[in-house]
Order: sequence, then structure tokens, then C-alpha cells
Amino acid sequence: MTSTPLPEDPDPPDARALELARIIWDYLHLGHRLERSDIIVVFGSSDIRCPEWGARLWLEGWAPWILMSGGRGRLTAHWERTEAEVFAAAAERLGVSGDRILIESRSRNTGENVRFTRSLVEEKGLDPGSFILVHTPHMERRVLATFTHFWPGKKATVTSPPISLEAFPAPGTLDRFIHRLAGEIHRILEYPPRGFQAPMEVPPEVHEAWKELVALGYDGDLVG
Repeated sequence: MTSTPLPEDPDPPDARALELARIIWDYLHLGHRLERSDIIVVFGSSDIRCPEWGARLWLEGWAPWILMSGGRGRLTAHWERTEAEVFAAAAERLGVSGDRILIESRSRNTGENVRFTRSLVEEKGLDPGSFILVHTPHMERRVLATFTHFWPGKKATVTSPPISLEAFPAPGTLDRFIHRLAGEIHRILEYPPRGFQAPMEVPPEVHEAWKELVALGYDGDLVG
């Protein structure tokens, strides 16, 4: 299956594509209920809403520590500072105590987020048994599968900034974002055999929605 470049100036998605995208969007949300935990881990991305959400959770007392994980990825290669450093600064602006923020700034993908976070936490002499994992809404399910694979035996609650499908992408980029949603399903299907994450069931209606989206041309973010 070969990916094609994402369109630079796409038209808005039609009603059917949006319907299929919503099926996938809803599946990618885990709907976890927050529980008080030992540490909040905010996974790196280009979305500043993630550390802001993580900061809110810390300020509400859901965990005593917050860790920002992320180096530079394909969308943040041009940043002057790493994702983790930018996220930590955002959290401090919102009132999070700097001495309660841990920074992991080497990781370049989700697997490294988990592995390097684990190394950093162990170096600090911490042994958290329960985690709140923060990422973008469409990454919830894959984050859990990756965390479970690389750090088994820990309790994890996954959450993301509460925002709708239509409001999540930047204005005028919803069609492009649907390529990302199709790519997420492809990764959930393809990554376990490659050793990148734990297997996760994809219900038939989600699998069919993904196949139809790909047939409609939403193949710009599939894995090679």
C-alpha cells in the first residue's frame, strides 16, 4: 500500500468522508475516567493544547509530578527548542511549579517517548505505579498500545484536550486531517507485528470505514 503526498490546499471533505472519519475519531478515543495517579506524562507533538491540558490536570491535583516528553519530530524540526522544553515552559506559564516538571527531550517518536521516559524516571529514583498519559485526541489509543508494550505492569489512564473532530484541526485543514486519521488506523494494524506496540482490536465497522476512506483517496499518511 503506497502513500501519496498530502494535498497542500484541499477542498473540504464531503459528507461521506466526514461520516467515516467520525467513526474512526470516536474509536480512537478511549473514554477513560481520570484517576489520581503518581505522574502525568505529556507526549510530544506540535500541539500546545496538550501541555496546557496536562498543566490543568496537575493544577487540579491529579498527580504530584508532570513529565514532558519530546525532542523534535517531522512537524517540529524547525523549532528552536525541543517539544519537551516548549511544553514545560507552557506549563510553567500556567502555574505549574518548575520543580515538579521533568523533561525528556531526546525522543523522536511514540515508542521513544515511553522508553526514554522510563529511563529518566528510573534515573530520578522514582517508581510510579500509575500514570496519566496526555496526547492529542486521535492518538489516545495508540499511546496506550505503545505504553503497554514498552512499559508493562503499570496502570495507565489516557486523556486528551476535550475538543471535537471539526474543531481539532487548524481552519481549512480538516480534509488533510482525515488522512491522519486513516494513518492512525493503519499504524494500529501494522505496528504490533513490527514490535512497536501491543495489539489492539479494531472493530469491523472501524476497519470498513478505514478501507473506504483509503479507497476514497485518503492514503496520504499510511505507513510504508
